[in-house]
Amino acid sequence: MSKLHHEPLHADFGARVDGVDLSADVTGSLAEDILGLIDTYSFLCFPAQSMNDEALLAFTRALGEPEPEHVTLGRTGKTVYFGTVGNVSDDGTKKGNAHPNTKYQTGNQLWHADSSFRERPCSVTITHAHEVPGEGGATEFVSTRAAYARLPKDMRETIEPLKVIHDYVFSRSQVAPVDPAHAASLPPVAHRLVRKNPGTGARNYYVGSHTRSVVGWGGVESRTLIDDLMARATRREDILAHQWRAGDTVIWDNRCLLHRGTPYDANRWRRRMRQTRVAGIETGSLPG
Repeated sequence: MSKLHHEPLHADFGARVDGVDLSADVTGSLAEDILGLIDTYSFLCFPAQSMNDEALLAFTRALGEPEPEHVTLGRTGKTVYFGTVGNVSDDGTKKGNAHPNTKYQTGNQLWHADSSFRERPCSVTITHAHEVPGEGGATEFVSTRAAYARLPKDMRETIEPLKVIHDYVFSRSQVAPVDPAHAASLPPVAHRLVRKNPGTGARNYYVGSHTRSVVGWGGVESRTLIDDLMARATRREDILAHQWRAGDTVIWDNRCLLHRGTPYDANRWRRRMRQTRVAGIETGSLPG
């Protein structure tokens, strides 16, 4: 495996990785080692990192092609590669619980895979924590690879040929209005329900809060299957809860993990995390 020192965090997935400075030039065999650990563990936590935006983007490029941040792209047409998770603006001011952006970010408290609603979903998300709340604000993760392995054989055969519709507006309009230009930039897309890791061949199923329906199935039928698969993946005993510390740089594999944020008091605490994503290699679109 990798020469990096790593310690598993959960029976299904996850590892803490020590002994590497991600703000240095990550290239060659080191980048390959990290990518190999991602394929194996799906979730990596690198504690006590010193990462400004320049270093974060350089590290992202070492792992692949950066994905444009969809909110800014959809609303303005401008390409940027960073998103901010939390309630602290670029000028350092704190937004409270009543601020529209704080309310909008509560959509992250639904189980989801980042960018599953794009024709080319991202592979991994990279998040660096600058400021974290003293209470709350953990992020929870589950593995749909492990959940797929637990499925009975007949259910695996049933879902193998299916495609599902992922729809950002369906998901996020449940918690807050979606900007019309942003909504227009993200039409629904179809992806295979069963996917596999291109390097290892490990299989998982691909659902989350953005998953609206099964292609060719009725609404009730679709929701029954999707909700069942979600329940199987998100059992309490299968959750890895990451309580952030300032300096954590965390990578997670959206191809096979779901995650959700947990609440914190934005009136009381500051939370600022900078996030980038690596574009995936698969595409998907609605069938004609």
